Amino acid sequence: MLATKLSKYTIVLASNSPRRQELIKDLNIPFIIKTKEIDEVYPNYLKGTEISDFLAILKSKPFEKELTEKEILITSDTIVWLNNKALGKPKNYNEAFKMLKELSNNTHQVITSICISNKKFKKTINDTTTVTFKELTDNEIDYYINTYKPYDKAGAYGIQEWIGKIAITRIEGSYFNVMGFPIHKLYKELIKL
Repeated sequence: MLATKLSKYTIVLASNSPRRQELIKDLNIPFIIKTKEIDEVYPNYLKGTEISDFLAILKSKPFEKELTEKEILITSDTIVWLNNKALGKPKNYNEAFKMLKELSNNTHQVITSICISNKKFKKTINDTTTVTFKELTDNEIDYYINTYKPYDKAGAYGIQEWIGKIAITRIEGSYFNVMGFPIHKLYKELIKL
């Protein structure tokens, strides 16, 4: 259905995330992957959705000059928001351990923004999911980090992995948003094109 509607466009997903690639593949639309390195830095006065919106738009900027009217670019960013601060991707074991210790026995928000653009338009959407973790032991945190190496994930965890299965006691909102793509919102925007 969506593939027919978008048949005159080439969908360009600017993400190396296997989870985002898998989720967009599930929409049954053909797409290509193009990525460009950017420095994911944002002004420190931004809060919550402002951060992920800013970064999703920032990721689209290197493509602006080369995009055609027949291409639709999708860029995205996910943050974990806890105690009025953003948890990004951990750089090492110690950072990952500290993040998971903070998430333990606590409730946080996972915020994902998507920027959809081409030569003529640019639109940014976002979604927020509230996630509650049980109290994690140091052994559980250590096992998870050493086994799954969650260094490419905001907040140092993947909901679809072992930690999601044993730690999450409550979720309000989209599960797929926590994976890194509020796919229902992306579908809604693409169907409008």
